[in-house]
Amino acid sequence: MAPPDDLSLLLAVLPERLRRAVRRYPEDALLEVVMDLGRPAQARLVGGVAQLGRNPVERAEIDHVVARLGPFSSDNRAGIERTLHRISAIRNRQGEIVGLTLRVGRAIYGTIDTLRDLVDAGLNILLLGRPGVGKTTKLREVARVLADEAGRRVMIVDTSNEIAGDGDVPHPGIGGARRMQVPEAVGQHAVMIEAVENHMPQVIIVDEIGTEAEAAAARTIAERGVQLVGTAHGNTLENLVMNPTLSDLVGGVHTVTLSDEEARRRGTAKTVNERRAPPTFDTVVEIVDRDEVVVHRDTAAAVDRILAGVAVGGERRRVVDGRVAIEAEGEPEAAPPPLPQPGAGPVPTAIRGPLRIHAHALSPDLVARALRDLRLDARLVERPENADLVVSLKARSHDGRLRRAADRGVPIHTVKRNSTSQLRRLFQGLFVPPEGVDEEEVREAVREAEHAIQRVMNEGVAVALAPRRPAVRKLQHRMAVRYHLEAESIGSEPGRHLVIHPG
Repeated sequence: MAPPDDLSLLLAVLPERLRRAVRRYPEDALLEVVMDLGRPAQARLVGGVAQLGRNPVERAEIDHVVARLGPFSSDNRAGIERTLHRISAIRNRQGEIVGLTLRVGRAIYGTIDTLRDLVDAGLNILLLGRPGVGKTTKLREVARVLADEAGRRVMIVDTSNEIAGDGDVPHPGIGGARRMQVPEAVGQHAVMIEAVENHMPQVIIVDEIGTEAEAAAARTIAERGVQLVGTAHGNTLENLVMNPTLSDLVGGVHTVTLSDEEARRRGTAKTVNERRAPPTFDTVVEIVDRDEVVVHRDTAAAVDRILAGVAVGGERRRVVDGRVAIEAEGEPEAAPPPLPQPGAGPVPTAIRGPLRIHAHALSPDLVARALRDLRLDARLVERPENADLVVSLKARSHDGRLRRAADRGVPIHTVKRNSTSQLRRLFQGLFVPPEGVDEEEVREAVREAEHAIQRVMNEGVAVALAPRRPAVRKLQHRMAVRYHLEAESIGSEPGRHLVIHPG
């Protein structure tokens, strides 16, 4: 018996003259066979298009193919049972089929090497790319890997039967994943919700999210803690952000009118676009071709950069000689500074730059504006473990994503609301020297605190600092807290001074 996705099963439905013509081309090069009434048939190949003879397609030949297929659904698609081949129909005004596109379906294993770490991490992943680039093939492989290798309960919502094949028995390419078929394409969103409510999946796989109802269903699934992996119409993240129907998948966009003062402070027009909500999908993957993708690990940060008019960045991943090579798009992030070790040099201070800041659950655009307003020498980084400090929304400060950063000694500061004014107050309190204090006095106090912090961390002893004015002691206190050390003020003015203790 031929393998379920053997090309011969697709060729068997063609008229004999077209079958002979197609066999002249390598099987792995064939993408589609196109039949239009009254025009010569074509074979669309990896390297171009070839005409299958000079004779035009006759109605009897179209009827010959249709008679050998399963029924066409409301979206004018049919298939061959237990294969991944897809046949799409073009109809005239009377509903008669006058054209066919026979797409070759193949189950290709090992196509998700470039995003395997993202899949294993349990992230909600959205795949984008031009038609025919391999989105559905990768989706099918994700389902198989999560079901068979990760042992997770995977449910596929298969609207066009393109993921798991035509017929009631799914194609073996999905492994142990289960499949729910969608009777009518307009009901895909209802089946997505039904899958979650009735079958207790850990993962939902869905192809071609294309309506507001489906975007809303995707958000509902993600909010219930189910991993969601899907595809959507659009070649790039920028396309999706500007798509009013689907932008909700990446947080949505709304227009904000600023006051005159805020617009002057930002250096923008009074009306600006900002992200409306947290994205449904944690990560967006733009598929360039089978062995190359561009990954936006943090969808929220990438969308904020697009709306701010700056380079979106990302990771370009390629399979080279069987290995995945990762190259940062745009300016690469520097490695995090090492924590002080015995015999190390001076500890870097909180007011030296450029300071690397990670914005967690906050708009990076707002954080950047607050830094610009205070003229701080700082820049934003995407990963908390690569930061000198993390600024987080208070309600999200215990997020597991910050654990690695906290374990490495990166301080985490919080604000109650995602607003420029709160961020400015936080940064001003952390980094701006107090008014009325001599600059030389501040430099001397910083140097003293540096050496004291180094001794406390290297030797594990408490170190007393020289008496300082309250505003300067406060600055030294913040430096100690940054390295998770304890500090207390002792004595009476004017001899009151700070003592730094091991944390």
